[in-house]
Amino acid sequence: MTETVFTGCMPALMTPCKPDRTPDFDALVATGKELIEAGMSAVVYCGSMGDWPLLTDAERMKGVELLVKAGIPVVVGTGAINTNAAVAIAAHAAEVGAAGLMLIPRVLSRGSSSAAQKAHFSAVLEAGKDLPAVIYNSPYYGFATRADLFFALRESHPNLVGFKEFGGAKDLTYAAENITSGNDDLTLMIGVDTTVYHGYVKCGAGGAITGIGNALPKEVLHLVDLCQKAAAGDAVARVKAKELEEALQVLSTYDEGPDLVLFYKYLMVLAGKPEYELHFNESDSLSPAQRGFVEDQYKQFKSWYANWA
Repeated sequence: MTETVFTGCMPALMTPCKPDRTPDFDALVATGKELIEAGMSAVVYCGSMGDWPLLTDAERMKGVELLVKAGIPVVVGTGAINTNAAVAIAAHAAEVGAAGLMLIPRVLSRGSSSAAQKAHFSAVLEAGKDLPAVIYNSPYYGFATRADLFFALRESHPNLVGFKEFGGAKDLTYAAENITSGNDDLTLMIGVDTTVYHGYVKCGAGGAITGIGNALPKEVLHLVDLCQKAAAGDAVARVKAKELEEALQVLSTYDEGPDLVLFYKYLMVLAGKPEYELHFNESDSLSPAQRGFVEDQYKQFKSWYANWA
């Protein structure tokens, strides 16, 4: 695989809130710096973990620009209500010096049309100029990008260098078999925390985008390292990677559900980051039972990891 920003492990940053429930960009940048110092290769902002539907485009662009100015490699999520907005976000990313783009499909209007998606992706890739980009494939967007569309786009846009797969093990295998394998210029990015082992060891992934890694960066980077060693044939690392992924399973599974931001912000609080206590909508909150459960699982995992590691 050719050297690219799409390698290693990168957290999809969440957007912390001030007491008035507006974005706390100082806390966002501080978190980004800490995660890079911990060993993350880059950050993603602003994707679904960052609550892009709840921010204005101007707020998202401000967050990107401040992260870049702080010297943090940023992959910019292009999710938007329409193609024009996605194009503006991509153009801004190129203008301020972001490191790459994560392309989100067209949503709501003609979202199931392959022709419409091709036009959407093409416009965003063009706006991003030479920024390397990956397509974000997820069943939650209601459209599955397949090999024919990917390579049709790549004919005109060589900056399309990879594929982020959120759909799970079966979809990761499809992407590896039909898109990213056998070409050193392409990379497969693991897009969901429950498939790190499968992605690296079974699919030859070149990197991972993580949610749980925001709150547990040391442990997730350890998992990635073990998986990379296992993929290279290390038998001991293979066993330990499976053990660590199993221990993380409950916390990682939140990445697959609609309350992922609620859970992972609360895990940040448990990890000593009170600036992640609030959400943009006051009604967005975990139930007392959810909070109690995640507290118990977090405590159990931290105790296990301290003894195991």
